[in-house]
Amino acid sequence: MLENGADDVAYGRDAGSRFLGMQSRPTAIFCSNDLLALGVLQTLFAAGVRVPEEVAIVGYDDIEFAEAAAVPLTSVRQPAVTMGRTAAELLIQETGRDPGHEHRSVAFQPELVVRRSTLPGQR
Repeated sequence: MLENGADDVAYGRDAGSRFLGMQSRPTAIFCSNDLLALGVLQTLFAAGVRVPEEVAIVGYDDIEFAEAAAVPLTSVRQPAVTMGRTAAELLIQETGRDPGHEHRSVAFQPELVVRRSTLPGQR
């Protein structure tokens, strides 16, 4: 596991550099968001590391730029609009004065969007 200080492309590049310096490299990298993954991908691409043949990369959030990368990035997509709407509804319910109100927990199903940064069939 490589620690990072922020969730942006610059820290992704830094993490990619640290990855390149590892004695024994893993065959896959999962990043906490797509910006980090894109930074890692940039560093590995510049160093001549073949993605996904040498290392697979997966991001999280499925931002618009994930698909437009030099190697289109596999990413985990969340139902962001539904999550926001549900959060607002829950907040309104929580602040209401209904004595019969019960707290709710809501879970959402993410979707893996497979692109070329992972080997075909490796789901």
